[in-house]
Amino acid sequence: MFLAATMTTPDIPWSNLLPLLILLGGACALLMLGSLVPNWPRVATPIVTISTAVAAGIASCVQWNDLYYRKGFTIISDSVSVDRFAIAATIIITVAVALGALLAAAHNDAANGDPLERYALLLTSAIGAVVMASANDLIVLFLGLEVLSLSLYLMAASDRRRVESQEAGLKYFILGGFASAFLLYGIALVYGSTATTNISGIAQSLADRVEVGGSDAMLLVGIGLMLVGLGFKVSAAPFQMWTPDVYEGAPTSVTSYMASAGKVAAFAAILRVFIVGLDSRVDDWRPVIWVLAILSIFVGSTMAVVQTNVKRMLAYSSISHAGFILVGVEAAAHAKSNGLSASMAYLSIYTMLVLGSFAILIAVAGNGDSATSLDSFKGLAKRRPALALAFSTLLFAQAGVPFTSGFVAKFGVIKAAVEAHSYGIGIAAMVGAVIGAFLYLRIVVSMWMEEPTTDEAIVIPVPVTVVIAISVAFALVIGFFPSLLLNAIDLVRFAPR
Repeated sequence: MFLAATMTTPDIPWSNLLPLLILLGGACALLMLGSLVPNWPRVATPIVTISTAVAAGIASCVQWNDLYYRKGFTIISDSVSVDRFAIAATIIITVAVALGALLAAAHNDAANGDPLERYALLLTSAIGAVVMASANDLIVLFLGLEVLSLSLYLMAASDRRRVESQEAGLKYFILGGFASAFLLYGIALVYGSTATTNISGIAQSLADRVEVGGSDAMLLVGIGLMLVGLGFKVSAAPFQMWTPDVYEGAPTSVTSYMASAGKVAAFAAILRVFIVGLDSRVDDWRPVIWVLAILSIFVGSTMAVVQTNVKRMLAYSSISHAGFILVGVEAAAHAKSNGLSASMAYLSIYTMLVLGSFAILIAVAGNGDSATSLDSFKGLAKRRPALALAFSTLLFAQAGVPFTSGFVAKFGVIKAAVEAHSYGIGIAAMVGAVIGAFLYLRIVVSMWMEEPTTDEAIVIPVPVTVVIAISVAFALVIGFFPSLLLNAIDLVRFAPR
């Protein structure tokens, strides 16, 4: 009793946590209603999930508007940031949740049992992703990472019809556990070197430090281990070995969400930890980011070219995209650079492109989620010309063809690198974009210039059609009117220390 009476707890401004509370309330509502209401209608589950994501997104937009006349700030003993960087990431994540729930509706199948738990996991993973983007403390960041990762492990193994799904979940769990261990050990070493896990506190501690004949070995090893852990989460080479197998084995709707919201959360964590917390040690970690970016671009682009499964092609493509985003991260490490806004613009654009691409893959793969080879896409233009046109648009956008959103994304990060005088990485990114374009052209040629290998009808569920339409419209509208997105992204800022 005495301990409870004397304990000092931080003030919690609940209104600033409204998006998180909405997501948590939606997950709890799904589990409670599904358990307590007899004959819970199957169609109501995705509706509740999408409504929850939309409500959380609207709450985030209100927060964005509230910061128009004020700078960002931290809450709960400086452990959580409320700034436009975190809010922008939250909005992207909620969009991924809403569209991911639409795609998951196409996988509702009696063989897979009640889908309610999978939608609840979708919302809990979003909670972890938002916490990662908002965390101003390494321990809070790690907790968010574990909530996100554990949800994704289960979602990857959720297709009971296919043994590949069980294998994907197991591989992701084992390798993800190793990555989390690296990250946690890195956090421990950084704490041992700076005596704090608060990101702003780490920045202050390192800025005030004067080394006289000392050694930063503990700090440098800690930074390296954190890079390994977070590099795994973003599928950066050489930590990408899990990506093609997990992406191929997991249900395609889960893969689309994993490749979008999961990447947004992990990159948000990288940007905040390294740009805010370790900015005084930028000369130590920026060369590593430089190497990871080039490796990711070339490994992803070259390995994708030799694949014969479209799902694996898109998996290696995601590795290449991670490299381009790392180009923006490297640029953001330079003073007076727009690398931060370029990285966030790339993340928002990539999220829409990857969700639309995997939505088309769901349509072609069919109910069994198995027809994902390149042969299944041969002659698609003769079977479903509108679907082939939509996929071609999204593939050209990923290749960075002008007048598409992908061109805006790639031009943005390369421009940021050049403005930061990182000419080497900018040139490497342009060369990697040319190599990667061969992958997308290969799929387009198969769809439009080869004969179909089957005459089986392609049935496109209505939710999948909605996701495809939204993604294609976004790719074209942002391609022709990039200021609609870039003007907002340019306002992205971290909370002042």
